[in-house]
Formats: sequence, C-alpha cells, structure tokens
Amino acid sequence: QLQLVESGGGLVQPGGSLRLSCAASGRLVDYTAIAWFRQAPGKEREGISCITKSGGVTNYADSLKGRFTITRDNTQKTVYLQMDSLKPVDTAVYYCVGSSGPQCTAVADENGFSFWGQGTRVTVSS
Repeated sequence: QLQLVESGGGLVQPGGSLRLSCAASGRLVDYTAIAWFRQAPGKEREGISCITKSGGVTNYADSLKGRFTITRDNTQKTVYLQMDSLKPVDTAVYYCVGSSGPQCTAVADENGFSFWGQGTRVTVSS
C-alpha cells in the first residue's frame, strides 16, 4: 500500500549537513502524511517532524527546530529531511514513516504510523 525507501545517510563531520531522501510509492502515496523518526544507539526512537501532502508541517522535536527541515515534493513523491549544523548526538538510524491517514499525529506516536522504511544510518564524527 505504501513503500518507503530512505537514502542519503552516511558519515559527516560535526557542523556539516546532510539531506535525507524518502522515495514513496504505492497506492496510498498521495493520501498519507509522512514523517521522519530516528533512533540513536541505546536510546528510544524519537520523532523529528511530519509533513502532509499539502505541506503542513508538525515538528515533534523542539530541540531540532532550526537545524532540521522537512519538505515534500509531490511530483517526485519524495520527502526530504535537510539536516544542518550536525552534532555527534545526531548519530542515529533515520526512518521514513507513513501515517495511517492524511494528517500528522499531534505528537510523535508511533502507533499513528503504519508504514516504515528500512532506515538509513547517519554518523556524525570527526
């Protein structure tokens, strides 16, 4: 119904930038909100932000606002996560997730997201 494939992860130095991409396909691609979550080593999964098809954004992590920006290109069926001023604490596996409906959940509730990509690893280190 919805397939999500992340790309763009890798090794970056502190202070650097990366742009993650999430290519979406399937019959639900035009009807679902899409979000980014991440899981750092030894920590619980954390919601970052979510975007609807119309571009409405819900930020789940206030601490990341100003450094992380989610955007969506409906013609390319791709959602991006621009990450700037990266820090070692941003090291994590980043997941693209599809909502169960067209709206973003008000909070980062994983139960509201039925579709998960395989994740892409980001390592911030000098």
